[in-house]
Amino acid sequence: MFIRVTHLRAKRIRKDKLFKYFCVPFLVLFCVCACFCVVSYRILIMTMRMTNHKSLLVLLLILASWITFTVFRNSTELWTAFKLPISLPHWNFFMKSCPEAPLNPVVSPRKTELRIKKIMEKLDQLIPNRPFTHVTSTTSAKQSRATILNPQDTYCRGDQLDVLLEVKDHLGRRKQYGGDFLRARMSSPALKAGASGKVTDFNNGTYLVSFTLFWAGKVSLSLLLIHPSEGVSALWRARKQGYDRVIFTGQFANGTSQVNSDCALFLNSSTELCEYLDTRDQEAFYCVKPQHVPCAALTHMRSKNKNVSYLSKQERSLFERSNVGVEIMEKFDAITVSNCNTEKTAPVPKKCKFGMTSTVPSGHVWKDTWNPVSCSLAPIEMKECLKGKFVYLLGDSTIRQWMEYFKSSINTLKSVDLHETGKFQHQFGVDLDKNIKIQWQKHGYPLVGSLNFSVKEIEYLARVIDRIGGEKNTIIVISLGQHFRPFPIDVFIQRALNVHDAVQRLLLRSPDTMVIIKAENIREMHNDAERFSDFHGYIQYLAIKDIFQDLNVGIIDAWDITIAYGTNDVHPPQSVVKNQINIMLNFIC
Repeated sequence: MFIRVTHLRAKRIRKDKLFKYFCVPFLVLFCVCACFCVVSYRILIMTMRMTNHKSLLVLLLILASWITFTVFRNSTELWTAFKLPISLPHWNFFMKSCPEAPLNPVVSPRKTELRIKKIMEKLDQLIPNRPFTHVTSTTSAKQSRATILNPQDTYCRGDQLDVLLEVKDHLGRRKQYGGDFLRARMSSPALKAGASGKVTDFNNGTYLVSFTLFWAGKVSLSLLLIHPSEGVSALWRARKQGYDRVIFTGQFANGTSQVNSDCALFLNSSTELCEYLDTRDQEAFYCVKPQHVPCAALTHMRSKNKNVSYLSKQERSLFERSNVGVEIMEKFDAITVSNCNTEKTAPVPKKCKFGMTSTVPSGHVWKDTWNPVSCSLAPIEMKECLKGKFVYLLGDSTIRQWMEYFKSSINTLKSVDLHETGKFQHQFGVDLDKNIKIQWQKHGYPLVGSLNFSVKEIEYLARVIDRIGGEKNTIIVISLGQHFRPFPIDVFIQRALNVHDAVQRLLLRSPDTMVIIKAENIREMHNDAERFSDFHGYIQYLAIKDIFQDLNVGIIDAWDITIAYGTNDVHPPQSVVKNQINIMLNFIC
């Protein structure tokens, strides 16, 4: 864990270095030169008849001073003592160097606070406050009206089909504002095909839902009201209010027995606390200190949902199972799409690579295979692509699925026993013939799980990335989000910013390193909306895209991919994982 070291301690160490490398050598050298001058003076006055002995002595002393100055001006050790930060462990205080742009810039806590505030302001503008007096005044999927614009008996593949949605409340009254959380999807189950639709909110109770008709056949259209705008507003307000929807129990080693204690991202307690603090990135986790047990004895952690809600009784009714994910286009028949204008050949898009423009939708599934809009994916032989590469999979269990897929797909990839136990144990696999190394490592607190997991080696991903040397055969895939949904959004934003800054430092020292951000998957729709609603995931999805837009990293839009597949499962089937991994393989090979 990280510890705090005071500013005064760092100053004292720096003074010690200056005394060691400057004062002592300077005095020694000056004394040597002075002695040399005195001896020379004696010899000269014995061998030569000089009338002005004092002038000669002054000249020799000036010569000694000049020699001393010249030596120290060219001394690399002196300037090293001035310019380099103190070589202490990463949890210690680092002194600032000369005002040149540092290779590893560190963002001040104040600047991080301003960055968090700016992102929060953007999100607040997207989610206006929508109080309501009765459930009947909230958006109703049954009463709302969807109309296909310019309907046709048969559509052509590649066309855009638009649907106008007018939302109404449960009494049939037209809504005058937007903000509803909607999910549009088109699908052809027989073809194993699917894609998301683009929803445009006019903020007056009307929406335009656009579907790109990617394939020919019978196509079903779906428009789900996940949450009404009033429910979205309530979730957003509630999320900002507390850290205790999920509570943690820490296990401390006490000789041959264990002691349990309450832990959290924030503890409002008058008792003595253990603070596990990253002083640079200002991220902390706390436990109530057990009596007669040191804080460093923390070994395991588990969590459970606390019986607490920041929603009113009326607001909670909006998240009952029957009110979540209600179909608006239930009475619509499937449309027919044909291969019209077959003589026109669409240009083949370029191969997928970093920095390509994001689109909505970002692609479609056809025959269970993901096809991006703005680029093309080729089938890649996995072992040959990964030959000689070190792949770091960093984050939650949705990226751990990748590790499990690699192990099942590469029969020569052997697991290495790292002597850990528990749900979140590190995993490492190696193929000696192809020199392939793949590692999965969990992110730092918070980690939500009812089973005990080890925290003996837990660390924040920014620190993990800082230790990676990086080069052209180093691949890093990062996935954050699911475990942050039950906590205030600023916790997630700060973590994402710290990871962003670590990636930025990595790319400064090793520009050839390939870094990929995997967005969140959608998850079960009827699973405790206040803690885990996809609304929380969608907000984090918007934030992560905004935070990483200035870096040369690859983005795997798992949010749009899992909507297209219609999985509604935080851990989607292997076919979905396979297609996510194929995007990575196309990025790097």
